[in-house]
Amino acid sequence: MSKKVFIKTFGCQMNEYDSNRILNSIKKIGFEKTENLEESSCFILNTCHIRDKAKEKVYHEIGRVKKKFEKKVKPVVIVTGCVAQAENKEMLKREPFIDLVVGPQSYHKINNSIIEFMKNKSRNEITEFDTVSKFDYLSKIKNDESKSSAFLTIQEGCDKFCHFCVVPYTRGPEYSRPFFQILTEAEELVKKGAKEIILLGQNVNAYSYFENSLEFRISNLIMELEKISEIKRIRYTTSHPRDMTDDLIDCYSNSQKLMPFVHLPIQSGSNKILKLMNRKHKVEDYLKIYEKIKKINANIEFSSDFIIGYPGESNQDFIETCNLIDKIKFINSYSFIFSARPGTKASNLQPVEKNISLERLKIIQERLFNYQKEKNKRFENRLVDVLVENEIEGQNKLFGRNEYMNSVIFEGNKNLIGKIVPVKILNSNQNSLFGETNFKNKFKAA
Repeated sequence: MSKKVFIKTFGCQMNEYDSNRILNSIKKIGFEKTENLEESSCFILNTCHIRDKAKEKVYHEIGRVKKKFEKKVKPVVIVTGCVAQAENKEMLKREPFIDLVVGPQSYHKINNSIIEFMKNKSRNEITEFDTVSKFDYLSKIKNDESKSSAFLTIQEGCDKFCHFCVVPYTRGPEYSRPFFQILTEAEELVKKGAKEIILLGQNVNAYSYFENSLEFRISNLIMELEKISEIKRIRYTTSHPRDMTDDLIDCYSNSQKLMPFVHLPIQSGSNKILKLMNRKHKVEDYLKIYEKIKKINANIEFSSDFIIGYPGESNQDFIETCNLIDKIKFINSYSFIFSARPGTKASNLQPVEKNISLERLKIIQERLFNYQKEKNKRFENRLVDVLVENEIEGQNKLFGRNEYMNSVIFEGNKNLIGKIVPVKILNSNQNSLFGETNFKNKFKAA
């Protein structure tokens, strides 16, 4: 009888990818995924350290699981991800319910760690930085994710050391996977039904792999994926403005499958704050990238990230961020009040007063959301191509995304899942588009 594993994932797309690869790995030692926590013999919590109170959220979740198993045999409890890397042995000291702590660069050791624990019940933390061994190991295990839109990690880690960010400490230095290893995994995902490949990395556009004195960059990957007929859409995230090179920008001219959507975090519209953040780019650099890409195709849309109330942010700095937003009119963005991450340089700085930060966030989000609603409104009474991803449980409706990553919800048959279908948009809100496939009236093509 197979053992059951329940995996819960917090955070970014890379964590989703990692959870899938962990599952692929532990299947080799007899585990099968379950959606029912209470029947699991192994519970894995894959954590993220980016957002506020990340550590406490982990302990809260472990406490919830502990209650579920008060009168049952407890599962093997494993914490993975960035909080695991940052806290390592402290997690084992603080919470006896946790059995194993495994960092993001040690997933190739997870099978042996589980086997060893089941033999001798010796709790352990495995948090060495060993990215090369990890990907060499995972490359030998097929990625059997069967989704129409599939994640594919090409790069991990960060060398930028932004003063607010823990990624260099939890994911290590920048590492680019072997070029042909990535293409092999892409072909496996295509065999499982992937129509869209989303290339992932903490600094995905910093991808640089040398072989036989040749450098392969993300632009080379995009153009190789372009040749695979079954792949209809290509995306990448998350990018850094410093690595937005001309060869990548040229892909928006040369590729027919690269989507007209750029997620490019700037974090602030003030050069003073960007310097304090150690972002290594200026607002002018960002605008040059924006203008180059828009010159190639005026229909390309941008999204971004903003940190509000960063230490040292004055009212003038805030106004400059508002001005940038008004200039670009982002189709979608994420905005948060600065929250100090332990161990980062910014954690030692004096924060902006909370009430001022909250007021600024309210103003920024109103601005951003108004542009989102305005952009979404433009899709109404138009036809958009939607890659259908799944059926919404209990609603008899389908969910998919258009070229700009907008969520699209519409009624339709399940046999449309995995296909790109035309959907007429009837109405919209800030977050989603709503439409139909059985249209009879005339419409404009978006």
